[in-house]
Amino acid sequence: MERFQAWLPAIITVAVVLVAVVVALVVASRLLRRVAPRTHWYLLGFPLLRLRMRHSWRHLCLNADLTGTDRPTTGQLGPLLVKGRPIMPVLPLLTRIRPRSFGATAVILLHPGQIPEPFVNAAEAMAHAWQVHAVRVDARLRGRVRLTILTADPLTTPRREAAARTIEPPPKPAAVPSHPSDAITKPVTPAVAVPADLAAEVGHREDGQRWAIDLATFPHWLITGATQSGKSTLINAAVARWASRPVALVGIDCKGGMELAPHAPRLSALATDRAEAADILAELVAETQRRMRLCRQHGARNIWQLPEVVRPVPVIVVVDELAELYLVASRADKDEALRATTHLLRLAQLGAALGVHVIVAGQRVGSDLGPGVTALRAQLAGRICLQVNDPETADMTLGDLYPDAVEAAQQIDPAVKGVAVTTAEHSGWIRARSVYLPPEHLAAVIAGTAHLAPALSGLVSPHR
Repeated sequence: MERFQAWLPAIITVAVVLVAVVVALVVASRLLRRVAPRTHWYLLGFPLLRLRMRHSWRHLCLNADLTGTDRPTTGQLGPLLVKGRPIMPVLPLLTRIRPRSFGATAVILLHPGQIPEPFVNAAEAMAHAWQVHAVRVDARLRGRVRLTILTADPLTTPRREAAARTIEPPPKPAAVPSHPSDAITKPVTPAVAVPADLAAEVGHREDGQRWAIDLATFPHWLITGATQSGKSTLINAAVARWASRPVALVGIDCKGGMELAPHAPRLSALATDRAEAADILAELVAETQRRMRLCRQHGARNIWQLPEVVRPVPVIVVVDELAELYLVASRADKDEALRATTHLLRLAQLGAALGVHVIVAGQRVGSDLGPGVTALRAQLAGRICLQVNDPETADMTLGDLYPDAVEAAQQIDPAVKGVAVTTAEHSGWIRARSVYLPPEHLAAVIAGTAHLAPALSGLVSPHR
């Protein structure tokens, strides 16, 4: 007791110092997080996340049935299979844990005989165990699974607004912009289109990368979204980027042209009802036939292999509200709808190599629109699903390509506009959010690029 009393002042002093150090670290951590969040993440946040991952990995694998074995549980004795003694579970190797601005990435090495599906199903368990916002599992690599760990939802922050600057008429000719977003504030136009002109940046992805609708990667796209989900804003952002490129834009808006009317000065043609849509789509099918003959004459397999002097301008057809083409109320409507939808399907089948691209948008896509919708969907490799009102639309948009993306689409918060689940070239599917383009800025872009709208054979510009 006397010895303890002798040491008591020293113990109290050490305890006070430790408490003071802990308090100072907490205060410094919070201050650093507020002043320099990126520095805080790399110095403190990521090391703590890595520690949680390592510490919980064994319990997580055991509870989620992610373990394997280093030898079989049965043995062979002559022609008989004999049950062996219990085998200790072997954990898959969690490796390559790397910090990223959005969180971290990691790789899981699978044991022979393991399949990725249990890891995909355990994504939510990983997020809870590691106390992060979400874990995305990419199972496309053989023998391994790649994890993308998100510490927070980067898509719930206020949308980045494009700066409304004065737009000068683009010079002729000029170089291709170094980045797709430059087209909004500094529209430039090369003399002849190149594949890079087909990429339109429309927002940002949850992994921190820019989100682009790239027609060179996915020639045709399907966009679904309920009212007020951000579908029109997404289309506006894409058109604003393409407007300064050497491409022809064609609009199909059977709701009287209300949605695509702001783009009219830059459009090479605009259909405001189903009859006009059928005529325009028929002319575009004829245009693909002409391009086929041109490619055949030059021994080219697509328009990008043609000499620049004869290369035709790429055509981007934007169809707003697909249901207006398919739904019918009379026999006359049925014939008209069949004509329009047949030509649209034909364009999707032929247009990819011929520089004719289709962007189809609608509030919902379901079997009630008819079997032609399924045939058209099969041609639309690019998919974007914003917040929708019914599970069938989410399934029709994503289910045939990425069944696990359907649930993610159904979980989109209606209060957060512009969030979508979309196809990505290297990620399978990913969540993203479109940029917000103010109406006055869109009008300035369209007005500043109206003179770039090329004339297409057989079609009349809405402003001519």
